[in-house]
Amino acid sequence: MSNEMKSGSFDLPLKLFKRGKVRDVFEVDGQLLIVSTDRVSAFDYVLPSLIPDKGKVLNRIAAFWFDYTRNLFPNHVVCAEPEKLEPFKEWTPLIEKRAILTRKLEAFPIEAIVRDYIVGSGWKTYQKTGEICGIKLPQGLKFADRFPEPIFTPTTKAEGSHDEDMTFEQMAELIGKENAIKIKSLSLELFKTVSAYARQKGIIIADSKFEFGRDEKGEIILIDEIFTPDSSRFWKVEDYTPGQEPPAFDKQFVRNYLLGSSWDRNSLPPPLPAEVIAKTREKYLEIYEILTGGKLE
Repeated sequence: MSNEMKSGSFDLPLKLFKRGKVRDVFEVDGQLLIVSTDRVSAFDYVLPSLIPDKGKVLNRIAAFWFDYTRNLFPNHVVCAEPEKLEPFKEWTPLIEKRAILTRKLEAFPIEAIVRDYIVGSGWKTYQKTGEICGIKLPQGLKFADRFPEPIFTPTTKAEGSHDEDMTFEQMAELIGKENAIKIKSLSLELFKTVSAYARQKGIIIADSKFEFGRDEKGEIILIDEIFTPDSSRFWKVEDYTPGQEPPAFDKQFVRNYLLGSSWDRNSLPPPLPAEVIAKTREKYLEIYEILTGGKLE
């Protein structure tokens, strides 16, 4: 096993643009090579354990959605299989199925979140205030109830700290009203388009986050990742019952283990047991296969 795979990081002989919690990003001739690792984060910490094949699932499922929506929503993808390009062929064993080559764009400092069901932080906020991001919601909603229509609930994008809810008006003040209107419209349309496809596969998308950038002409472009287990909450239709949250296809097994452990969430997190790693990997692979119809070879 390579040093990169053991450490969870990729130290390619390229200019490092950014090392995030999950992705290592390199700059190549004004473009970005984004490599998805097997690192897993929870409660704002990167854990010492890796989830085998997690990076491949994140990268390939995002590539699937970028291709599926490319005629409707402009995105940043230059090449979804950069290992086949001459400059990157020598690193094929490292980056195959893990990397995507994209345009380098100016990112908007917000996360565009669309919610179709009331769970997670949205549920906690609703219990306290009766609203989410300034949107007043009907009284008496139960946990995991579906909204009459998906709602747009943006947050700040904070590096190294918690993202904060913001109203649409605050978002417009931050990035400009015209940009805010366009991003809200794109986010809702994107969510509805992919949700309809997922339902045909027996999957509910409870919520999802998107990020956007703009090019030199000011055109708004979809960037980062879309509809992955790290950016979306997926449930099986057959498992859904209002009032309770169905099993999720993401790192919830990791979160649940940590919540039940003695870890104080203020110090370095502990390694994960083998069974938690295996179960988490299994869920990532399962949602990939359900949504794309293919196997991760």
